[in-house]
Amino acid sequence: MTAHEEIDLKRFIRHVPDFPKPGILFYDISTLMRNPDAWQLAMGRLARQVAPLKPDLLAAVESRGFLTAAPLADRLGCGLLMLRKCGKLPGETISHTYDLEYGSDTLEIQADAIQPGQRVVVMDDLLATGGTLAASVALLRKAGANVVGASVMVELTSLCGRNKVDAPVSTLLTYKE
Repeated sequence: MTAHEEIDLKRFIRHVPDFPKPGILFYDISTLMRNPDAWQLAMGRLARQVAPLKPDLLAAVESRGFLTAAPLADRLGCGLLMLRKCGKLPGETISHTYDLEYGSDTLEIQADAIQPGQRVVVMDDLLATGGTLAASVALLRKAGANVVGASVMVELTSLCGRNKVDAPVSTLLTYKE
């Protein structure tokens, strides 16, 4: 193990209490991204987790999933597609509506974003309750993708969100909240 490998990336994640609403502890990856050494190390570790899945595409969940998926797609030499909120993509789209704790939300992808059977890994910054990641997997499968995994930077293990995701999940950093 090199000295570079021993760096604890958790020390670069800022914890913001009561954001975006009271009672929520927000795990802020922007502080990690601002440190070039920590960011490069995080991208290297994510690449080692995702590369064995041999993705054709990384599917980035709006919006913080874009931050990890774009540089990782470049590093792995694969394509990138965006999963966006309703009405944000031009052209024909495929959508999936899912339930939230209070209400519902909709994710969309462009109808021509995936060729049937393409190997896809879903990327997001955080896995908490699992609703958004599970909906992303469902949407991608609806579009014909072979979802071979999901990857997140931070997982809050006490919320058991990975149990809702019908795909293998890899995590860079875990927290028990």
